[in-house]
Amino acid sequence: MESFSLILAMVVVTALAFDFTNGFHDTANAMATTISTGALKPKVAVAMSAVLNLVGAFLSVEVANTISKGLVDENGIRPEVIFAALVGAILWNLLTWLVGLPSSSSHALMGGLIGATIASAGFSAVHGGALVTKVLIPAVAAPVVAGLAALVSTRLSYGIGSKSRSHGKAAEKGHRAGQIASAGLVSLAHGTNDAQKTMGVITLALVAGGALAPGSNPPTWVILSAGLAIALGTYIGGWRIIRTMGKGLTDLQPQQGFAAQTSAATAILASSHLGFSLSTTHVVSGSVMGAGLGRKGGVVRWSTATRMAVAWALTLPAAALVAAGAEAVTRLGDWGTGLVAAFLVASSAAIWKISRREVVDHTNVNGTEEPAGVVTQAIAAVTPPPASPVTEDLTATIPTPASAPAADPAPVATPPAAAV
Repeated sequence: MESFSLILAMVVVTALAFDFTNGFHDTANAMATTISTGALKPKVAVAMSAVLNLVGAFLSVEVANTISKGLVDENGIRPEVIFAALVGAILWNLLTWLVGLPSSSSHALMGGLIGATIASAGFSAVHGGALVTKVLIPAVAAPVVAGLAALVSTRLSYGIGSKSRSHGKAAEKGHRAGQIASAGLVSLAHGTNDAQKTMGVITLALVAGGALAPGSNPPTWVILSAGLAIALGTYIGGWRIIRTMGKGLTDLQPQQGFAAQTSAATAILASSHLGFSLSTTHVVSGSVMGAGLGRKGGVVRWSTATRMAVAWALTLPAAALVAAGAEAVTRLGDWGTGLVAAFLVASSAAIWKISRREVVDHTNVNGTEEPAGVVTQAIAAVTPPPASPVTEDLTATIPTPASAPAADPAPVATPPAAAV
């Protein structure tokens, strides 16, 4: 490396911080269904996912090259631009984690990078073709494909299982084992896709700062540090999002969990091989909904799915706006960059403090159901009171017929009349 300035060091540290938030934000993608069905204990699940995320980070650099070489023009991009992009992505990740919404860390990063680049160098610095073909089209197509695959797989699984009812226990154990294996595959796939995005951002910053030649692949230390950061974040566990993904969308049985995770892993690995900057959150959410619809009598909580869809639609523009504002402040000089860094730290601390008001961890991740939606609450507010008070009044009148025998002493006066 030719040089490594203070701002470049700040960018690398901030990128690894984003990678950490990506890890705990997306743990649910791999392990939510495994935890919700009881196939693995929560802490065991996140530990396994963390190790496999680290391994997956070393398997490919195609997605990293898409970020560092394909999305924006390397020439004329300052390290401050990448720093501003990371600020937008981190804050969006933390906000959606706070409310338990599984939004896309990938799209938060893409939005931040696009917004900061446009603010710095204009629209011409963004490669529109790469944005459409490798980010936007996969964002729409991947969850649909994974959902349909999971729906078909679930129906096949139940269809085959219904013909061998005598082996129900063995089949259930087999599905749980398959679910553990497929969850591991999703974790591995997550490492090959999401960890590489941070590698690509750090590589782009090193090129912008003159520490690497344009067109370079990520150095080994970048691959290792990005893999360790996302693995650590995964082990921490994003329990709020795990609860939403595992219990909020639908109630899954082992057969459904296996079908959902296998479909998701296949889609993610294929996209990583093609260099698509895919959102693993979109893919897994689509496969979970497909598995929910694939079981006879299964339901999908569309109120939760709608909130997730709104978050997905807002991710790119919201992160882009925050990043563009941060980039404008960094242009004021070193003190502007310091101000943006202080804002990031203060905002992150405030979000963490708010999250402590209602703690969600491995002890209660499966213990709370999804709250009623706004429409349900509104209907309940105008519904007449239940009939329980009337029932109590009726039960109070039941003893009155039993008091009727008290009138029997009246005929006692008849014997004297007969004697006369």
